[in-house]
Amino acid sequence: MSSHRLDSNFFQDIFPPRRIRVLGAGRFGRLAAERLRRRFPEALLSITDRNAARVDEITRDLGIAGEVEECIQSISHIEPPDDLWLIPAVPVHVGFEWAINELNRVGEVRRLPVPGDVDSKLPNPIRVPSGTLYASFATFLCPDYCSEPEEICTHTGKERPGNLYEVFGGVLASGFDVAVLRSWQLAPGVGGYPGRSLRQLLAGIGSKPGRYLIATSCRCHGVMDALEWRTKAI
Repeated sequence: MSSHRLDSNFFQDIFPPRRIRVLGAGRFGRLAAERLRRRFPEALLSITDRNAARVDEITRDLGIAGEVEECIQSISHIEPPDDLWLIPAVPVHVGFEWAINELNRVGEVRRLPVPGDVDSKLPNPIRVPSGTLYASFATFLCPDYCSEPEEICTHTGKERPGNLYEVFGGVLASGFDVAVLRSWQLAPGVGGYPGRSLRQLLAGIGSKPGRYLIATSCRCHGVMDALEWRTKAI
């Protein structure tokens, strides 16, 4: 995907971004804010973090809006508008955590480890003690300037083995449905998605209680978690 266009009719009315919120004011959040400010100077850019000092420093240096609040809560007490692009820059699976918060309003949610047999179905899987599963086509440190081209790998120059978000979507695990939130690149090394995508994710999961594998992924890298939800007993 080019940073100046999106190859999807789903976003025609909300791209280029008019509103962008970076979630996290650490090293990567600051880098994302700097690059997005240059790439989309007309967009209303803001940054959110529970660390007031970090937020104050970035808002002062970059001249953007800031909000001192825990990142997941900041998007859970509002309904993210269609055109608000969210840029996760915190060490949590934002889409998954947001979905849990929303499902807990109407049901009961239980976190589950991703089933062990899923590891072999993903490239270079890394499983952490919580049961979260990470995957990547890369076995190397990706270049900072990568523009995520559709056909080739920027680092190797070789043909891309596929799109990881499609690999996640094709995972079969007994007793689980799969939902994938695609991350779109907005600037080199900076990916995210609009509120519209979050609500589409929730609409699919929320339409039927059960067990779900939930992934967020760009073309090359991704993360997967699992949950089970059921309606509240009356």
